[in-house]
Amino acid sequence: MKVAEETAKQNVTAGRGEPGARGRTTIADGVVEKIAGIAARDVVGVHAMGSGISRAFGAARERVPGTSKSVSRGVKVEVGETQTAIDLEIVIEYGVSVADVAGAVRESVISAVEWMTGLEVVEVNIAVSDVKLPDEEDEGEEQPRLR
Repeated sequence: MKVAEETAKQNVTAGRGEPGARGRTTIADGVVEKIAGIAARDVVGVHAMGSGISRAFGAARERVPGTSKSVSRGVKVEVGETQTAIDLEIVIEYGVSVADVAGAVRESVISAVEWMTGLEVVEVNIAVSDVKLPDEEDEGEEQPRLR
């Protein structure tokens, strides 16, 4: 009886194919950019994403009512059918190891993107564009008003 059940299962599977083989899933670049951006920002030692200019434009854009914070700022991706490559531009906190933060960012991004999308991450290139000093103000912070 067990052999008959196995044969029946094989016939059903052979007739229909695997569920994943019944269509195609495409993942937009923006999806991977958002996943990578969030994963990178979650790493301790990462202060911000993007260059100074993009952060300044982003801060101005975020002040417009109805807009939201861009989680993909500082992230560029190339997405193929089964693989993706990711470029990140980050600002780190002063006093942390650049190598350690870059390694943690790389690990976090690869893990999140591969788990959520099923794409193989072939490379994560990280450019550290600035260091946030303890006494520096962020570009997005408003200046205090005079009283």
